[in-house]
Amino acid sequence: MKPASPQWHFGRGDALLVVDVINDFKHDDGEHLLESFRERLPAMSGAIAAARAAAVPVVYVNDDLGRWDSDAPGLVRSASESCPGATEVVRELAPSAGSHFLLKHRYSAFDHTALDLLLEELEVERVVLIGAATEGCIVQTAIDAREHGLKTTILADACATTDGELEAVALQYAERVVGARLAEIGEVADRS
Repeated sequence: MKPASPQWHFGRGDALLVVDVINDFKHDDGEHLLESFRERLPAMSGAIAAARAAAVPVVYVNDDLGRWDSDAPGLVRSASESCPGATEVVRELAPSAGSHFLLKHRYSAFDHTALDLLLEELEVERVVLIGAATEGCIVQTAIDAREHGLKTTILADACATTDGELEAVALQYAERVVGARLAEIGEVADRS
């Protein structure tokens, strides 16, 4: 991964998209994904804190986990109870009061959601992506963001993965083909 410009930081027109951080980890790659979440939790939390400190909108877009009730606290509770070993991760990353929260049913945060309308209302020009999984929902969301005319930055160290090799390929694709900018939260946290 190519390091980002040292001048990179949250700015006017940015929104932080927090993708699929509420997870019950009950799937084939759940154990690997949870391990990656634990490893990258400080960067994820740091990105959320940096966005809030910069008054940048924080928008959670999460898989519905089989629920269709748009109850963010209920989704957090359900995920925590389903996988007690993930409670600290889920609670650390849970939306706070005032955070925007949308449910999704596909890989992309844009696909069949109101995300594009919300970002337009917030006058967003660039989405900054964190969450999971890099090689799936994060890169698919970056592709769709470009299709919606938005600039995209992926904070790679604040994204969890099920497979390091797939993640490397996906990030290379996102940068070279999609035109997404790759950065790390350390670059943001140093300027908060």
